[in-house]
Amino acid sequence: MQVTETLSEGLKREYKIVLPAGDLAARLDGQLNEMKGKARINGFRPGKVPLSHLKRLYGKSVMLDVVQDAVYEANQKIVEENKLRIAGQPRFDLPTEQAEVEKAFESTGDFAFGVTYELLPKFEVGTFEDIEIERLVATVTEEEIDQIVKRLSDQNRTFIPKEAEGATAEKGDKATLDFVGKIDGVAFEGGGGTDVDVVIGSETFIPGFEDQIIGLKTGESRTITCTFPENYSAAQLAGKVATFDVTIKSIAAPGELKIDDDFAKGFGFEDLAGLRTSVRDRINEENANAARSKWKRALLDALDKKYSFELPPGMVEREFATIWRQAETERQQANRSFEDEKTTEEAARADYQRIAERRVRLGLVLAEIGETAGVTVSEDEVSRALVERTRNYPGQEKAIWDFYRKNPGALNEIRAPLFEEKVVDHLMTQVKVVDKPVTRDDLVKMAAEEPEAAEPSA
Repeated sequence: MQVTETLSEGLKREYKIVLPAGDLAARLDGQLNEMKGKARINGFRPGKVPLSHLKRLYGKSVMLDVVQDAVYEANQKIVEENKLRIAGQPRFDLPTEQAEVEKAFESTGDFAFGVTYELLPKFEVGTFEDIEIERLVATVTEEEIDQIVKRLSDQNRTFIPKEAEGATAEKGDKATLDFVGKIDGVAFEGGGGTDVDVVIGSETFIPGFEDQIIGLKTGESRTITCTFPENYSAAQLAGKVATFDVTIKSIAAPGELKIDDDFAKGFGFEDLAGLRTSVRDRINEENANAARSKWKRALLDALDKKYSFELPPGMVEREFATIWRQAETERQQANRSFEDEKTTEEAARADYQRIAERRVRLGLVLAEIGETAGVTVSEDEVSRALVERTRNYPGQEKAIWDFYRKNPGALNEIRAPLFEEKVVDHLMTQVKVVDKPVTRDDLVKMAAEEPEAAEPSA
């Protein structure tokens, strides 16, 4: 086997490999000799089939295996001897001319092919004392716990029908109604409903809807006018003015609900104190998750600025393709166009290209930091995460489990995020962290503003 490096440019390496005809012939004979003792062919005793006869029968198929094995060995040799850290799978440039292929299969000519590698960049991890991260800290207040408990009570409140003559719908009442929504006089899809319950003041419907049914009596109808928010999820309705023909079917007033130990027992707690403790723990967890999303983005931003190196083009292209495919799917599902998003395809592609480059860069940085720090993910951690994943598919748990366990590439989708989070946690012990007290409302608002698209590539 003759290996010659033909290109060394940036992160790209190319090699030419020549497998001599004599080497291929020897490998072929070796394979056929192994077959000789096992082959069962009519007219020949076991083990007595002439090699030439086997070659006529199976030569080409065996030579195909020989060539494939030789190509694999060449690849392994190049990577190991040159200590290449490759990014993705190599690209093989195999001969396409039939005459060249036939020569190799007949062992009458050398078999030459090329292989191209894309390498991972080399860079120094360094230290992180120069990075300062602000961590938002929200302390749970008794008022916040009161609000959650009251919300629970409201959700479980009983309602008493208003049967008195002339009773009208008031704020806090539950109204059952029929309605038909129209834009420019034409009913639109999803704009109507029958026997729909709404607690007036709950802000379940679009702004202005609930306020305009206050004062209506049972059996009374009214046409109201509302404007869909500019950021409404259905792009075709966003910002549009609509009318709704509403008829009240029934009205019920909120019943009294005591927030006491008996109330808490309805949720499985021994007393009200236990319920409040559970609410506090849940708020603390939500606050921690919101704060994490904020400081993690700040940490990733700092890493993105700290490191600058050449990126493997193939990795960036694959990441871009994934992002673009997801964006296109979301656009189609939401029935949105580039114009609806106030952009153009060219501008969108440029934005996604930058995101792809950032994701690849951060993925490589976190991988290098994790390897340098000895961060690992145990099989138990992967298994626990996989169990959580299977719970998203009720009735298919075993099939999902088997799929991931039998597909290393798919299982990496479970392992990679675990590794990333552990590296991020490690980094937070290396950087300077400054805690900043904030209210829960401010924390949630600031965390919601953080884009997800620029997370690192797994």
